[in-house]
Amino acid sequence: MNKHWMTVYVAALFEVLWVIGLAHADRFLEWAGTVCAIFLSNYLLIRASQFLPAGTVYSVFVGLGSLGAVISDIVFFGEPFHLLKICFILFIIAGVVGLQLLTDEDAGKGDEE
Repeated sequence: MNKHWMTVYVAALFEVLWVIGLAHADRFLEWAGTVCAIFLSNYLLIRASQFLPAGTVYSVFVGLGSLGAVISDIVFFGEPFHLLKICFILFIIAGVVGLQLLTDEDAGKGDEE
């Protein structure tokens, strides 16, 4: 796995954090953290898109962000657990893994740093 895919994964983590922040922030520091997470998430997404195919990067980013948000809701915020919901999450994971496996590592647009 190369560093640009790691950048996508970290961007997706920050996406999950800002989605949680939008839903649950009440105080100034929570909102400040949410805004920082939005900025970092988008910055990292843009950086990764300079080296990997943008469509694939965005698909993986959104899939992982959706996955993280749903799992966070179930684990931390008491959202009801439904087996069908987990099946659909597994479909998202399969799509994300498939997209990453089919992406040519050398198909980036920019030069390696």
